[in-house]
Amino acid sequence: MPQMIFVNLPVKDLDASVAFFTALGFSFNPQFTDETATCMVISDTIFAMLLTHEKFLSFSPRPIADTRQAVEVLTCLSRDSRADVDAMVKAALAAGGTTYKEPQDYGFMYGHGFQDLDGHVWELMWMDPAAVQG
Repeated sequence: MPQMIFVNLPVKDLDASVAFFTALGFSFNPQFTDETATCMVISDTIFAMLLTHEKFLSFSPRPIADTRQAVEVLTCLSRDSRADVDAMVKAALAAGGTTYKEPQDYGFMYGHGFQDLDGHVWELMWMDPAAVQG
């Protein structure tokens, strides 16, 4: 069985978060969705569990980070091209997200990102396949 990753993120408004990420092209697994949580499908082995604050706190003895004051995690997703990076950032902005820094262009690698409705940072990056092969 391949190893999977489940990123757990607290959200203030589950329905608004589902609408936001749906606008970015993500789907959700109804088998793991109820009024307190949903499972956002990123790939065959990567998922983001969007949890209401109450549900999230049932898993953590610590308070939820205030994303207006601090960054709790940088979640980085690869994209197939620079255009794909820019398209997802554009979709995030249109759906109510914000950017938090300028795009980074290193020639062989390009990245940009956005903050979702709850201030979680999503980095997007493209890397030239030739650079990876050495």
